[in-house]
Amino acid sequence: MLLLDERHTLPTGRQDRRERKRARRALRDQDRLSAKLAELACIDALLADAARVIERGWMQHGWFAYIDQSGERRIVTGCSPRTRRTVAPEQVVTTCLVGAIVHAAGGPAEARSQLVQRTIDLTWHSLYRGAQEPIRWCRPPVERAGHVTDLVRWNDRPGRTPREATALLCRTRTIARAETERVRGLLQNV
Repeated sequence: MLLLDERHTLPTGRQDRRERKRARRALRDQDRLSAKLAELACIDALLADAARVIERGWMQHGWFAYIDQSGERRIVTGCSPRTRRTVAPEQVVTTCLVGAIVHAAGGPAEARSQLVQRTIDLTWHSLYRGAQEPIRWCRPPVERAGHVTDLVRWNDRPGRTPREATALLCRTRTIARAETERVRGLLQNV
């Protein structure tokens, strides 16, 4: 018998099919929950980096501003394929809330990555749903686009401050950490 940990063994010989299936299911669940923990750790780190990006320079009415090769300041209002190819992270001088998340992940080339998308999902959840409601991670693309729009509108509201943007990221980190603890509890029960 192959020992996987104190709780799980891989059945061999004449043990019944149900037991093998149960063991495979437990291993699959363990892998899924471990991957979720790793992703939540990355989201937490990305949120911390995004807060630092905002502290260096925050803006409204654009995702980010950068200095082009001629020294002129340019404002970008989204992450188009052209922007992903032409703007290097070191060129960026100010960002909005969403731009800070994208920039902290590595810049416009990472805008459609799962890490950025899930971080935006969690930030939206933090703003519009709160800690007590379950997090919906796998949203349809149109709904995710709506969440980006909601966060941009929130960022651009007259009177909004960079302190409020960093406070939202801090609340989102709190929810990420609570979700981490919840998943750890599930992993202990697998």
